Amino acid sequence: MRHLLTTETLDRAAIESLLDSADEFLDVLHRPIPKVPALRGKTVATLFFEPSTRTRMSFEKAAKALSADTMSFSPSTSSLKKGESLKDTVLTIHAMGVDCMVVRHEATGAAWRVAEWVDVPVINGGDGAHQHPTQALLDCLTIRQRFGGLDGLRIAIVGDVRHSRVARSDVFAMATLGAEITLIAPPTLLPLDTTGWPVGTSCNLDDVLTEFDVVYLLRVQAERGGASVFPSNAEYRERFGMTRERMSRLKPDTVVLHPGPMIRGIEIDAAVADDPRCLVLGQVTNGVAVRMSALYHLMGGVPVE
Repeated sequence: MRHLLTTETLDRAAIESLLDSADEFLDVLHRPIPKVPALRGKTVATLFFEPSTRTRMSFEKAAKALSADTMSFSPSTSSLKKGESLKDTVLTIHAMGVDCMVVRHEATGAAWRVAEWVDVPVINGGDGAHQHPTQALLDCLTIRQRFGGLDGLRIAIVGDVRHSRVARSDVFAMATLGAEITLIAPPTLLPLDTTGWPVGTSCNLDDVLTEFDVVYLLRVQAERGGASVFPSNAEYRERFGMTRERMSRLKPDTVVLHPGPMIRGIEIDAAVADDPRCLVLGQVTNGVAVRMSALYHLMGGVPVE
């Protein structure tokens, strides 16, 4: 595997290999000194052209846990403000001697372009509304920990699917691991075309709520126009929010996931966010281990002992 840009091209063996390594790295993270020398002497550059809390910090934590050095790029204080192009910015950072680039950008396909320009591994940290592969991997790891695997599980992805790179990545990774996926949203927040997607769709959460083993909630992405296609936040919560009442109707072993940031009171009630069956904080912990796994596989680290 040269780069990690999308889940659509990952087969089951590749996903399971990444998850198995992540399980090993979880053990590392629970040691008194949560660090191994697997990538000592290597440098990971994080190029985030969009705001991020979880993804950026977990990649930096992951790199340091593997003993790699990190370089962090901030567009607000860079020469982009002076008119420098994306390509020249990337080539400048590459010339400083980095061994891997993690790229987040608002433009679909940006990480692919970066991968064409440099001769080091590139990880897509999110490109527009297109792909976010490490988020999908950590979601699969979280579900696998709870259920032992994804084969035969029924998973609902609820909310602003149209604008969600997480949904696209999750659909293909989860289906590859054997899950059955249903997208649930207002018609205006479903993808315009799901041809080729291994999914079913529904526009009524209450009709199908009790069928699922996993309910994956998405934030309405106002910054990409998601909030402009339904009348109000109150109506969205009424029809598609995971309220305390809806939580009580789920099967007893059904779990709730969310990629963050959570907007409490819209797609998820505070009582649900704090419920033990809501695995959001576990997702965050698993995110560090999954990103350690991705860096390790791409950068050729020595086996973890």
